[in-house]
Amino acid sequence: MNWLAHLYLSEPEVEFRVGNLLPDWLRPWEMVGLPEGFQRGIERHRAIDAFTDAHPLVRRSVRRFEKPFRRYGGVLTDVFYDHFLAAGWGGHSAVPLGDFVHGFYDSVPQVQGHIPAEACAVLEHMRAGDWLCSYVTLEGIETTLRRMSRRLRFPFDLAASLAVLEAQYEGFREDFEAFFPELRAEVM
Repeated sequence: MNWLAHLYLSEPEVEFRVGNLLPDWLRPWEMVGLPEGFQRGIERHRAIDAFTDAHPLVRRSVRRFEKPFRRYGGVLTDVFYDHFLAAGWGGHSAVPLGDFVHGFYDSVPQVQGHIPAEACAVLEHMRAGDWLCSYVTLEGIETTLRRMSRRLRFPFDLAASLAVLEAQYEGFREDFEAFFPELRAEVM
């Protein structure tokens, strides 16, 4: 799952929520010694990733990708699933998506002095670009995939995978809708 799902599957404390994002941005040794609230979030992140990576429905989604995208199928599936979470947010939360996300953004300054500068920078870019709310639209997913492509070691256009999502939209959506309640029951 990508960042919106990690936040959704967090406890409400800002330390926990930020901790649930940190493993995607920091090396393991950079997280050692962070306060307990962050550590609990880090552990939740790892539990989410382990359950997700091993789940047959997620694997089915990954198999929907052919070359050249199959190599990135896990990452692409995570992003596509965040799209379905955002697009169907009202079925998962009584709190509107914008309120949930902006509440998170507004809480981040409380903990910035406790986390590495690299993580603070990512959180600031996330807020400034409203990345999490952008997942609602396919244009937002395309922008996210373009941003991710710039971080790859070798040039690759992840945004071109949007054609796979569009062609198999209902299949990915069905996989997500069957999987997400299981993930939620597992980690919450």
